[in-house]
Amino acid sequence: MNIVIITGASSGIGREFARRMDLSFDSIDEFWLVARSEDKLKNLASNMRHETRIFPMDITDDKELEELEYEVEFRNATVCMLINCAGYGLMGEFSKVDRKEETGMVRLNCEALTNITHRMIPYMKRGSRIIQMASCAAFLPQADFAVYAATKAYVLRFSQALGEELRSKGIYVTSVCPGPVDTPFFDIAERYGKTLALKKKAIVRPDQVVKQALYDSLHKKSKSVYSLPIKSVEFLSKMLPHDFILFILRRMKK
Repeated sequence: MNIVIITGASSGIGREFARRMDLSFDSIDEFWLVARSEDKLKNLASNMRHETRIFPMDITDDKELEELEYEVEFRNATVCMLINCAGYGLMGEFSKVDRKEETGMVRLNCEALTNITHRMIPYMKRGSRIIQMASCAAFLPQADFAVYAATKAYVLRFSQALGEELRSKGIYVTSVCPGPVDTPFFDIAERYGKTLALKKKAIVRPDQVVKQALYDSLHKKSKSVYSLPIKSVEFLSKMLPHDFILFILRRMKK
């Protein structure tokens, strides 16, 4: 049985991956949707053409991930795609943001992603894909977005290295690095601080990011970056000293 596992599937980019893939991935037998909100997962599953299983769970809980792995093994399933979209970010000065929420970002964005990826690789085969949701925030340090940017830098570097390890097995890893996306992300992110107005001018729809990510994954690319403004950010982050970029951003906030 061929399955796709999507974390963070109840909303935003994760939900869009499920909806778009449901329309065209006919070789998939089942979609397994993972998120904390059971009601939202049920609503999404009710509109899927494919056979769909929902897993309302907290992926930062190792025991719950163990149960998910057991289900994969019990059903003798092949994980054709693992798409890790679960995550959140918080803007604001590091010392003023709630400590538990800051460390929670590390647990979800980094530890849980690493855990589920490690657990699912043994159930993959040649041709399987992993898509990891990183961010353009991974390209350079960001004051007032310090922990989130650091977690996404981890996702990007980890995924690039993992992709190199798995290449000989025919398993390909793609890191998705979008800029601002029109999702509920900012409902949480802006509880402690506001993003620059300039960043919000580059906002895009989730379907645009997902379409590009699936294309790049199909073509075995290690990184997926959508839109010219975000590609420009990536280019500048490679060409200019990060201290200089941080100085410019600091001046823009005044």
